Amino acid sequence: MTKDVIALTPTMPDPSTVLAGLYAGGPGLRVNTLADGAVLQLCTADGAPIVSVEAPHLVHHPHEARRLLGDQVPLPEGPFWWTEARANTAVPEGERLAASFAGRLTTVLGGAVWPPHVAHTDVVPTTGLTPSTTLGDLPPAVDIQTDHASVILQDRPVIALTTWLSDALRAAAADGRALQLVTPPSCRLTQPTRTALAAHPNRWVVQDPEHGYYDGLSGLQLRWHKDAFAPTLDERGNACLAEPFKSPESSADASGEQQLLLSIRTVQPAAEDLLLGGALEAAWHHLTGAGPAGWGTAEPVNLPWSRRQLSGLARTRAQRSASTWLLAVGGPERPGIATTQVLHTSAGIEEHIAFALGYAAGSPPPLAALPELGRLLATRHNLVTMLTTLRTGRRDLTVPAHFEAPPVPMSFTAGPDVVRQAGLAHAEARSPHPAPTRLGPAAAPALHYSLGDGTDPGAWAGLRQVIHHLK
Repeated sequence: MTKDVIALTPTMPDPSTVLAGLYAGGPGLRVNTLADGAVLQLCTADGAPIVSVEAPHLVHHPHEARRLLGDQVPLPEGPFWWTEARANTAVPEGERLAASFAGRLTTVLGGAVWPPHVAHTDVVPTTGLTPSTTLGDLPPAVDIQTDHASVILQDRPVIALTTWLSDALRAAAADGRALQLVTPPSCRLTQPTRTALAAHPNRWVVQDPEHGYYDGLSGLQLRWHKDAFAPTLDERGNACLAEPFKSPESSADASGEQQLLLSIRTVQPAAEDLLLGGALEAAWHHLTGAGPAGWGTAEPVNLPWSRRQLSGLARTRAQRSASTWLLAVGGPERPGIATTQVLHTSAGIEEHIAFALGYAAGSPPPLAALPELGRLLATRHNLVTMLTTLRTGRRDLTVPAHFEAPPVPMSFTAGPDVVRQAGLAHAEARSPHPAPTRLGPAAAPALHYSLGDGTDPGAWAGLRQVIHHLK
């Protein structure tokens, strides 16, 4: 299985330190550069990749190390550099070489290595190494590639949507392949990784030592079939549910932990001085008392929160693409993570926000604050729609490889333009759904529809009635 080794250092690894780390493989190796210099690839003399090293990232939020790596490494006290090496064990000694690279970096610069038990500074003999399998021309993150799938093998506490994984997803999609991530059952996904792997035809493949392979999101038993993992069918042609998915050893149901999920859409007129991120920042402040801590384009989230900087990135990327995808995280006191897709459409600049907050048992979500949040977004941030749902789930917002109950709607807010297009009298008219509450000015109100307290799955039918009524 491919192994990831991460060096967390207080100062940036300079070129000479990086070269010293790469020389852990001794003479006779080649170093290639990929992705416009963002990835260094250490190869055998005949070009077979052994270890790939990503360019260091300066991470301004020490909590990101604990969020993604757990408590196995000391939590840095301030900003730190995250340097990740990936070894493919198709080449013997690849994992030891990656560990020596990371160990040499921290020996020179200080800091810590994850996983901590693998760090060393030995020279790893590489003379005469040959791959145990044919690697072909693989992207740095991919372990197996067929005509139908790009397969990545990982084993770390939390599988984040790293730059490695993001690049592999884009490459697989461009080539018409599914991205299939294979992990042990102990691994969990971050919310952004879950969203990426839930999109067809991608898949989270869990390798259980007793029950074989199954889909970590749907629970379907899987097998390797026609160059990709596919559902196992019974004699009637039906897919089967894996036992480990149905019977988790522990569950958030017992702990009482919950997740509040918001899906927010805004549209603003295109303008040269437009600042993005206002709706997300306002929602974060309103529900937690503090704003986002940082933002980035992959995990770990590395930059301090700045609406001006993220707007500048979106403006630059708009010259090449119609959309930009961004991440934001909160502080450790209130776990929160959000993704925003910025779209340039005929209506203006759209922000599609998926915002999640985690709550421990005995610390219920602030449900009473939702109508006022709707009013705030409608009057100040060009709200189109806001859907809020509640689910039983881990406070840390990670996704385990077993069944979790789906979220249940609590409220739906229609912004002023949606209400105007439907007609205020029609939108307020009594129907199977509850009568809505007006928000904002009488001349251009938003409407807030209460759908329940997040415990009745029948609220999905109520939501469909509301949306059908507005259309």
